[in-house]
Amino acid sequence: MQKIANFKLHILALIVVVIAEAIGTQKFGLVVMLPLLFALVIGGIISLPRLHILNKSQMDRVAKFMPIAMLVLIAKIGLDIGPNLEILLNSGWALIMQEFGHFFGTLIFGLPVALLLKMKREAIGACYSIDREANVAIIGEKFGLDSAEGRGVMGMYICGTVFGALWISLLAGVIAQLDIFHPHALAMGAGIGSASMMAAGVGSIVASYPHEAQLVQAYAAAANLMTSILGIYFALFVSLPVTIKIYEFFTGDKRVENKNAQAEI
Repeated sequence: MQKIANFKLHILALIVVVIAEAIGTQKFGLVVMLPLLFALVIGGIISLPRLHILNKSQMDRVAKFMPIAMLVLIAKIGLDIGPNLEILLNSGWALIMQEFGHFFGTLIFGLPVALLLKMKREAIGACYSIDREANVAIIGEKFGLDSAEGRGVMGMYICGTVFGALWISLLAGVIAQLDIFHPHALAMGAGIGSASMMAAGVGSIVASYPHEAQLVQAYAAAANLMTSILGIYFALFVSLPVTIKIYEFFTGDKRVENKNAQAEI
């Protein structure tokens, strides 16, 4: 019976992927909608309890598959590091400071709001980074996606997938129209480690600086790659530990049971 249940989950996952890929990438003005978004929407629909397609135990089983898939993603990102080490070492402090900006913004602006909204340890997963794929994998490996931190990071990941491209396209367009930053700087800012957000941001910047289109795309792609690589190490050794310490300092929530669970692992 357990094998049949697993078989059903694999078939459903395959069907969702095939449908999402068949829809493909859709563009609505400056907003770019990738297959990932459609896969999330379809997955959300088939998991509705009233449809009786999946039950609670099957959804819990699916959650256990996520860390395995994320390990493959982390391995792929790791393989991108070697060929780009020279670029990384020659990039100076620009990309490092950009990654610090991602962390600083989510911590300074996001964490206080999360605490005001009475979020518990979900605030750690939601506010320690911009919560893209690699960040989900880090939280999943350290705490598990069924933990409070896991719920926080997945909530922000879904919000970023659904609303992120739209927000970045609007924000980049407004800032580009202000003409206070160089278009190359704006391009690097658009490369935040998300393909869909980068594409949306680049579209808005190019609309304001059409003569810089080629260089804007090149800078954004390079920044996106480097941010994905640097972001893993920055999140592991800086963002997550600092966010945990600040959260525990202000709330006193040490979550001793999480430490025991990690010790058992």
